[in-house]
Amino acid sequence: MMDMDIAENIKVVKDKIYEAALRSNRHPEDITLIAVTKTVDEDRIMEALCAGIRDIGENRVQEIVHKYPAIERKAKWHLIGSLQRNKVKYIIDKVDLIHSLDRLSLAEELEKRAAGINRLVPVLIQVNVSKEETKQGIDEKDLFPFIDRVSKFSHIKIEGLMTIAPFVQNKEQARPVFARLYELFHEIAEGNFPNVEMKYLSMGMTNDFEVAIEEGANMVRIGRAIFGERR
Repeated sequence: MMDMDIAENIKVVKDKIYEAALRSNRHPEDITLIAVTKTVDEDRIMEALCAGIRDIGENRVQEIVHKYPAIERKAKWHLIGSLQRNKVKYIIDKVDLIHSLDRLSLAEELEKRAAGINRLVPVLIQVNVSKEETKQGIDEKDLFPFIDRVSKFSHIKIEGLMTIAPFVQNKEQARPVFARLYELFHEIAEGNFPNVEMKYLSMGMTNDFEVAIEEGANMVRIGRAIFGERR
């Protein structure tokens, strides 16, 4: 999968999104495809943008900083990887959505940096539904108290949830994880927290995005199926 046609791969992925949406009685246009560009160079990202990609996701702050001058606002930027407090200052004015808020210390740093540039920063809370020790994310039992605390910050807007399912050979094994995040999404929406709007459910990657869509995802993060194996 090294010398593939990026445009053709995007078409294949979009067709699968379309079919999964229809299977779950949803509108395909309501599902955002985020092209994950970890280790992908600027030229190949531009190919994806020319083929209709509008959202790109990066795992690492240093890659955003490196690629941003070439891409700038040609795409919406999503930070989908773990974010360290000391790196917030480098991306606070660049990313459109942070998917990985998972602790109070990070929320406090985001609030401070966003206040410094008078910006309201949209975030998703990363939840470790599968309870894997190797996965980042807040534990379910801590989720509602955490939202209650962060909802009081004036420069952070909670707009949804994100999770990473276990990497399994049979994608059906990921279904309970996605189904549970969907339940939490709606429980939070019914909680009527101030400054919280449950808009985005970010779940599903190359290995399992069709199942994620069937279980309610409206953002999927696809890297390998578009750009091939990481170089």
